[in-house]
Amino acid sequence: MSDFNYGTGKRKNGIARTRLYAGSGQITINGRPYDEYFPRKTLQMIIQQPLKMTKTIDKLDVKVTCSGGGVAGQAQAVRHGIARALCEYDPELRSVLKKAGFLTRDARKKERKKYGLRGARASFQFSKR
Repeated sequence: MSDFNYGTGKRKNGIARTRLYAGSGQITINGRPYDEYFPRKTLQMIIQQPLKMTKTIDKLDVKVTCSGGGVAGQAQAVRHGIARALCEYDPELRSVLKKAGFLTRDARKKERKKYGLRGARASFQFSKR
C-alpha cells in the first residue's frame, strides 16, 4: 500500500488533485491552509463535509492541488476529490459517501453561446413594430 491515497475531483472548470496522508487533520490547498485559501465559511464547510461524515477529520492530512474555475467550483471539486480518495483509503466508507452524493460528478457546466443569439439561450430584444 502506498503512503497516500489519491482522488481527482472535478466541478465546472475546477479540477482538484487530492492526496490523503495519515496525520492530524491538516488540510492544505496549493501550499496554503484551506481557511486561508477559502476565506468563506460556506466553502470551508463544503470541503470538510466528506471528512466529517466519515469521522476521519482528525486522522488524515489532506494535500490538494487546485486549478481552473472559480472559488465555489474549486471547493466542490476539492470535496469530490476528497470523497474519491476516502473510497480508496477505506472501501467501507463508499456507501456513506455515495448516499450523501459526494461521489457523483456534478455534470452541470456553463452552456455555450449559440450563434444568432445573445447568450446560450437569451435572444436579442424582439420588437414587433
